[in-house]
Amino acid sequence: MIPSPYPCIAPTGATRTRFSATPHYPEGLYDLGADCYAWIVPNGSWGEANAGLVLGDGEAVLVDTLWDVPNTQVMLETINQTLNHPQIRTVINTHADGDHWWGNQLLPNAKFITSRASQAEMRHKRPGQMLALARLGRLLQTMGLKNWRQAGDWFVAMGAPYDFNSVRPRPAEHGFEGRSWLSIGGREIHLIEVGPAHTAGDLIVHVPDAGVIYAADVMFLNSTPVMWAGPVENWLEALATLRKLAPRVIVPGHGPLTDLSGVEAVEHYLRFITDRLRIQFDQGASARAAAFRVAQSAAFQDQDFARWEAPERIMTNAYILFRHWRGQSRPPSLPVLLKILYDQAQLAAALNDA
Repeated sequence: MIPSPYPCIAPTGATRTRFSATPHYPEGLYDLGADCYAWIVPNGSWGEANAGLVLGDGEAVLVDTLWDVPNTQVMLETINQTLNHPQIRTVINTHADGDHWWGNQLLPNAKFITSRASQAEMRHKRPGQMLALARLGRLLQTMGLKNWRQAGDWFVAMGAPYDFNSVRPRPAEHGFEGRSWLSIGGREIHLIEVGPAHTAGDLIVHVPDAGVIYAADVMFLNSTPVMWAGPVENWLEALATLRKLAPRVIVPGHGPLTDLSGVEAVEHYLRFITDRLRIQFDQGASARAAAFRVAQSAAFQDQDFARWEAPERIMTNAYILFRHWRGQSRPPSLPVLLKILYDQAQLAAALNDA
């Protein structure tokens, strides 16, 4: 286990992660001090997302729900039992990926807030897409070609720990652009839109009086960042914003609690892959070939991030970077996205322990 300076006051007791790996830190509710809390899920792989809670006088705000109803239910029950049923009247969804809002239905009386760009994306993010990916995976598993079977295994495994049939999507009904703030039980909470970066509408949540930032998927730590939107320059600017706010603790969207040293690690990853992939782009390589070459290079394997969760995500990052370098800023179409994920599955099969 990796020790944390902040105590896990209500561990779930899980001895394996969602994907049956050994947890590097306990799953459960962490006390960050100053009535701020984090729900941390090891080890930060697909859907192993974190959430947050801030208490004010007589009410609370929750930062994100989880990818399905059962896991969100465990989180909420643990919070209620540990903190004497805080009145969660507001939920901030940090972006449109389902692992940060598909548990919203369990808080039917709460007010849900996100960025307007995320509101637009939420309309197109539905659990049926994950169920369809699993069905495609099962079909590919029956095919004769090894590459198809490998991709099928990867598609099926991604969503296997989750119950997407239980999800009834409840998108956030309140949106903002740029910056906003909330008064929660006398405490001021700042919402800062930093997307498009990881997705089109990323936001971070800053609690100034506590020195806490819930950075969501602007921050992956010990888990490979994945860029669905970009451009990468925006993501680096978002990390610069975290630096300027000088928090004492950062809650990443995936991975363990951190401070500004974690920001440095994510910056290093993004700059490293951008530089190496740009060389491949300028030499005329395809995004697929470039991702394979960089991920399998000695220079990449010498880096700490080569052993982060899901290193194969460099494939998605390569495709999105190449699209921006070609002047294509629109999101990939569904057929292109499936091709990206297929190639990503192939890279996972080629990398040790991916």
